[in-house]
Amino acid sequence: MAAILVVDDERSMREFLEIFLLKRGHEVTVAESAEAAFDRMTKTEFDLVLTDLRMPGKGGLEVLRETKRLWPDTQVIVMTAYSTTETAIEAMRDGAYDYLGKPFKINEVGVVVDKALEKRQLLVTNQRLNRAVKKQFAVESIVGTSASMRGVFETIRKVASTRAGVLIMGESGTGKELIARALHYNSNRSDNPLVVVNCGAIPDALMESELFGHMKGSFTGAGADKRGLFEEAEGGTLFLDEIGEMSVHLQVKLLRALQERRIKRVGGNKEIALDVRIVAATNKDLEEEVKNGNFREDLYFRLNIIQINIPPLRERKDDIPLLAHYFLQKYGEEMGRRFHGFTSEAMAMLEAYDYPGNIRELENIIQRCVTFESTDWITVSSIPERVAGATQGSISSDAALALGAPASFSEERNLDHFIEDLERQFLLSALTETHGNVTEAARKLGISFRSMRYKLSKHGIRKDLI
Repeated sequence: MAAILVVDDERSMREFLEIFLLKRGHEVTVAESAEAAFDRMTKTEFDLVLTDLRMPGKGGLEVLRETKRLWPDTQVIVMTAYSTTETAIEAMRDGAYDYLGKPFKINEVGVVVDKALEKRQLLVTNQRLNRAVKKQFAVESIVGTSASMRGVFETIRKVASTRAGVLIMGESGTGKELIARALHYNSNRSDNPLVVVNCGAIPDALMESELFGHMKGSFTGAGADKRGLFEEAEGGTLFLDEIGEMSVHLQVKLLRALQERRIKRVGGNKEIALDVRIVAATNKDLEEEVKNGNFREDLYFRLNIIQINIPPLRERKDDIPLLAHYFLQKYGEEMGRRFHGFTSEAMAMLEAYDYPGNIRELENIIQRCVTFESTDWITVSSIPERVAGATQGSISSDAALALGAPASFSEERNLDHFIEDLERQFLLSALTETHGNVTEAARKLGISFRSMRYKLSKHGIRKDLI
């Protein structure tokens, strides 16, 4: 069911369309003039407006323009008995979905209305998805509370809405693409495309065509003109992941595109002006690559206007419990299971491991734990051998208990320990759900902020924020 406004100065036409649309299951509002339509539109957002073009006083074009001013995604169909090419062109130019000349066939009205509502639904769906994506990649949604990550978040907030190029440095698996997406979706380019290209995954012979496009017949297999990724990213962001893998030959062409903000398709002579922001990422030391002659110094400086360094997980171990709980909730929900948390020994092992694969490796470990764990707690039995082996002998039961989470249930322990273990798990779960917001976590737990700070201090959680 859609909300439809019918605007026509002829009572018979209003009643006819109202009955027709009601029978099709829509909610219909009628207005006898443009002024009456304006009043209704200020109170209600309609999915579709059908308006007569010529009416006493203000006409259908004014209704169209006011609709688009108030509700840009509302579709408008203009109707008139005075059909001329000029008025049709003007209505379409001002944003009308379609144009119907009176008298019209009722089946024709039904088809046009259905198609207009399909477009409206598509726009609404896209907006909903865009809002969900923006929320997902909001800075506040990125899990991490260590001092180093708070510095990263602050940089994102400061530079997201600028046009300046950003170079993201970090080991594989540290979340460089997540940071690139946060930069895009927190910028004024967020409604335009984010195009991601892995420079190490595309053969050098194809990369130029992928980036800049090509003209028909420019090489064997080029059977048609093709837009490149630069053109696809127009108005948005082009994320060049693993930029350190790009050949020196292509680096020259990329530098020219960045300097001139223009490109030429392979085999083409026409220059295409572009408005694209470049965000690049690499796990290589580009300064060292420049010294070794593997990366152009001028391109490095062009890309490195703002640099964001993502620390490896072994240097931000304060974030491991939050990340582990986040992935536990994520994969638990996917598998339809609900876990209470991690035993102290399991968490101690996770915190002691160095994660050569960084966050990506931690995520894979938790996914495996969720798959193999048979209890409501993640225990040492589901921790991979490489993680358990790396910490074997380095963590005793007493040391694990000192971390403040529940010991293995096979152990004998007293009620006080058990209650403390549960308290710590509740604290960690609340912090995970609120993305590290201590005030909001305290509210969820029904305790005061001062009490929350005391408990976090008692359990040694997030000391950097206390």
